[in-house]
Amino acid sequence: MAASVVVVAAATVSTGCGGHHQTGSGGSPTPATAALPQATTFTTLKGLSLDSGTAGGGGGTVVHPAVSVPISATPGGPPVAVLPSKELGGPTWVPVVETKPGWQRVLLPSRPNRTTGWIPTSGKEQTAHSSYLIKVQRSARRLTLIKAGRTLGTWSVAVGAAKTPTPTGRTFLLASLAPAKATYSPLILPLGAHSDTLDSFGGGPGTVALHGWPDTSVFGKAATHGCVRVPADALSKLSRVPLGTTVWVTD
Repeated sequence: MAASVVVVAAATVSTGCGGHHQTGSGGSPTPATAALPQATTFTTLKGLSLDSGTAGGGGGTVVHPAVSVPISATPGGPPVAVLPSKELGGPTWVPVVETKPGWQRVLLPSRPNRTTGWIPTSGKEQTAHSSYLIKVQRSARRLTLIKAGRTLGTWSVAVGAAKTPTPTGRTFLLASLAPAKATYSPLILPLGAHSDTLDSFGGGPGTVALHGWPDTSVFGKAATHGCVRVPADALSKLSRVPLGTTVWVTD
């Protein structure tokens, strides 16, 4: 499964670190679930449990719903939201954090951070395995990319400033966006997480992302609105990471 770059021109979304990214939407819910909120980076979901996984790991199983699927708070419970088949103009891939017969518990891209929900195993979803893992250490201001247990690289990066910290916990690579008019980065990699201190930024929902930065002096500093700014070499390697891959942010 390749993390292909998505280039669309339907609407714009601003991340928690600023800048507009081209995006789109898709995956219409069925009539039975049309009134339920969609689990996207723009929504806040209620009544769902938060992920409490052990930092540093990730099973690597990721799932893509071919059509919009209902999300329940418990296996077999009533639907409380809908997971669309597309996110930010590209295919929805989310990591599986728990399984039970006929059900998968997945990380969701909505607020609050680390929200999870149960989706049915219906045979209409595509399952894959990502051998990658991305680790971000806030205090060390360092990003490490791992594949199949082997470190591909470690880089000094810029993380959120004291008043706008990069949120900690397990999240995932939500999308891969190439802005039609690149300003500070040729590629934006939104995560399934949001700023804990900014409700919005630049008109968007405060989505946190990994992206490049033209001024290399910022690396090694806590200077962003919550995003992680990475060197060009890191961005090049991250561009090949499949969507849905686990990202761990720790102190």
